[in-house]
Amino acid sequence: MKKIKKIAVMTSGGDAPGMNAAIRSVVRACAYYSVSCVGIYRGYEGLIDGDFVELTARSVNNIINKGGTILKSARSKEFRTKEGRAKAYEHLQENDIEAMVVIGGDGSFTGAVVFNEEYNFPVIGIPGTIDNDIFGTSHTIGYDTALNTAVEAIDKIRDTASSHNRLFFVEVMGRDAGFIALNAGVGAGAEEILIPEEDLGLDRMLESLKKSRRTGKSSSIVVVAEGDKSGRNVYQLAEYVEQNLPEYDVRVSVLGHMQRGGSPSCFDRVLASRLGVKSVELLLDGKTNLMVGLKDNEVISSSIAEAIKGGHSINQELLRVSDIMTT
Repeated sequence: MKKIKKIAVMTSGGDAPGMNAAIRSVVRACAYYSVSCVGIYRGYEGLIDGDFVELTARSVNNIINKGGTILKSARSKEFRTKEGRAKAYEHLQENDIEAMVVIGGDGSFTGAVVFNEEYNFPVIGIPGTIDNDIFGTSHTIGYDTALNTAVEAIDKIRDTASSHNRLFFVEVMGRDAGFIALNAGVGAGAEEILIPEEDLGLDRMLESLKKSRRTGKSSSIVVVAEGDKSGRNVYQLAEYVEQNLPEYDVRVSVLGHMQRGGSPSCFDRVLASRLGVKSVELLLDGKTNLMVGLKDNEVISSSIAEAIKGGHSINQELLRVSDIMTT
């Protein structure tokens, strides 16, 4: 088997805290195994444009603690076309790049799978998304940091809610997954948590808030996942409660993209470091079309195709705990 001499690394899709730590790990692992490493700027868009930079162990100094991604990220419509992928492959060939590590979410992995099928080009995926919605890993890079950011913000909002006897609806990110909302809601002591996986209905929410009022709670926090299936956005939910429970002074806070920024947590830095090393080692062992992930605190690999198709189910035990905690 021919030894791989040059590996490229890219970040694609939405940024996530810990992506820089993953880039650093891939680059340092390449240096350890005497393999050249190339960074691809702007994800698949940069791959099509041939926007590459040589990376060495020293060029990734002091980035493990930085949020965002030094390689930038972008969506690429052109990569979805055969012509776009042909350009990308041409640039890889011109630069003697023999394998690629893609750090991103399911959209990024879908592109990697298609590219591998068309050109038999070795690819390994590292799950980097705050949504934690990738099958085949208990944690994605960035999720832990985003979760802690959300809890910290909700704690501060509760101070204001308590001071003014208000009900706050706090919307957190997570796309169509409720992992951030459920865990942040439990961790911050929310009175109600609305997530896409469990459509509990608006009547239950009203009843829960009425009960809170009866038992002496003068302020409340409702955490809402951005993909909640209630049929209303967070502002409409707030308006609905105001109409049905006029005794509540209702406010809305949308945390938004602050959850994607900031210095990564220690957990995300360590996870990114472990997954980066494993991705390089898999490529050097001749493996391809795999995603590295975490299961029972062990680094594992699984099919990228399965990661895209599989559903990462919500923790039912935590749902049960949240029901008890909102009593």
